[in-house]
Amino acid sequence: MIGEHSIGESERPRVKLRRNEKHIVTKRSLFAAAIKVVGKYGYAGASVARITAEAGIAQGTFYLHFENRQALLDQLLPVVGQAVVQAMRERLDDKLSEEQREVERCRAFFDVLHEVPEFFRIQNEAELFAPDAYTNHIDGVVSSYVRALKRGFDPQDPDGYSDDELEVIVHILLGARACMGKRYANLDNEENVPEYVISAYSKLMRRGLFPNKAAISA
Repeated sequence: MIGEHSIGESERPRVKLRRNEKHIVTKRSLFAAAIKVVGKYGYAGASVARITAEAGIAQGTFYLHFENRQALLDQLLPVVGQAVVQAMRERLDDKLSEEQREVERCRAFFDVLHEVPEFFRIQNEAELFAPDAYTNHIDGVVSSYVRALKRGFDPQDPDGYSDDELEVIVHILLGARACMGKRYANLDNEENVPEYVISAYSKLMRRGLFPNKAAISA
């Protein structure tokens, strides 16, 4: 997902990458290496030497892509965060109900944790070591999430949520998801999360955030 570079069959005969393509591939490799290094040593221990060694790239090459170590760290969470958002979007179908879409977001989050187990450390430590990136990441996630949830509610509903209230709901959902990830993510098993976790989350959404009012009044 992150740092990967796949070449299509039609491109395989090409022996040498163009300069701009090589730049992109190398930068992806550095980000992928930084994810592993930060996951193991934290931001404080993520030296240029460790990152380039993980990537199999000369230290001098690093500075062709980043001004310094901090420049890479400032971009790391946004890169990982965008990959998380993209993974969730790929799981969503327009035919799904809003309740189902929210459950799929939760399921996709566990898939991301399975693929990028370093996610929590990257996000949590960014608040201290890359504060601007952390703030921008959280603000972006929250605003996007609010817009997504807002589409699922009738704006004429007198019992509906205001934008400010939806922001609170989003923080509740993000906090719950983080706690569930730390407790239930099974990184060593193909089953990323026990199905009862998704079932419980689905019932909570159906009976709480997205209740079927017709069923309730019947």
